[in-house]
Amino acid sequence: MKAIVCENYGSPEVLELKDVKKPMPKDNEVLIKVNATSINYGDLVARNFNEISPSKFNMPLLFWALSKFYFGFRKPKINILGSEFAGQIELVGKDVKSFKLGDEVFGYLGQNMGAYAEYICLTEKGILATKPTNMSFEEATVVPYGAMTALNLLRKVEVRSGQKVLINGASGSIGSAAVQIAKYFGAEVTGVCSTSRVEFVKALGADKVIDYTTDDFTKNGETYDLIFDILGKSSFQRCKGSLKQNGYYLLASFKIKQLYEMLWTSMFNSKKVICALSTEKAEDLHFLKELIEKGKIISVIDRSFPLEQTDDAHRYVESGQKKGFVVITM
Repeated sequence: MKAIVCENYGSPEVLELKDVKKPMPKDNEVLIKVNATSINYGDLVARNFNEISPSKFNMPLLFWALSKFYFGFRKPKINILGSEFAGQIELVGKDVKSFKLGDEVFGYLGQNMGAYAEYICLTEKGILATKPTNMSFEEATVVPYGAMTALNLLRKVEVRSGQKVLINGASGSIGSAAVQIAKYFGAEVTGVCSTSRVEFVKALGADKVIDYTTDDFTKNGETYDLIFDILGKSSFQRCKGSLKQNGYYLLASFKIKQLYEMLWTSMFNSKKVICALSTEKAEDLHFLKELIEKGKIISVIDRSFPLEQTDDAHRYVESGQKKGFVVITM
């Protein structure tokens, strides 16, 4: 089969189209013909991890060291990137009960990756679900990572109807899902993004959109029950004046400083810092499928690239031009 192989760290030029051995499913696995996969932040980091220093990494030093060991110090241990996929089941192991031949599915491979390929194998107990009936393969493939992470983290702070929520970084994979899921929970949602992505965030259903290049949300006098800072671009010190009493400053990416702030605010402050890790589960994906089929979550595709142009797709994402999701089609 054809796959995009990454045998060295570096710029998009290290991504090469090659022939590799087609996998065969074990008794508890299904073989999936991949129709589409996505490009997200994790793919960019995994491709160029030799340039990601501890200071550039969005998590504490221990997480960087563990990731470096997992992905490889000098050369990549994981040679086929891509964590999200959508496709069709082509073979079914004899012990598989939940899926059948021909099922259209979508799912998430996590740090194991491997979706930049024509075929993948996945256990039926993995993060896999039948594809939403109202989404194309391209639209479905960009859902799992960002939406499951956003769902997990928003549940930790119990977002509910009537709350005011601000999403700082509302145009990324996690942020765009957080806008829609917070809306589903009944919150009034404000999204913060750059000028070029304002219309994208509006299309997601945000009640208000703030362009951070012209407006500072910490100085507009508004207060929120929750500020969800996706990449930690702000800080608790800057945001605490924009939090209501008993409000939360939620981080998906954090350093040691934010962990200390979480400990301190848990004991001495009515406004809390929350550093949380997401633990994705198959049932989360099934729940998200239901939301999609109810029209509560949409995917806005900016551009599609064929598999052989995966390097161009990475360049496009890194250029900062994208206004929505970028997918690779087989």
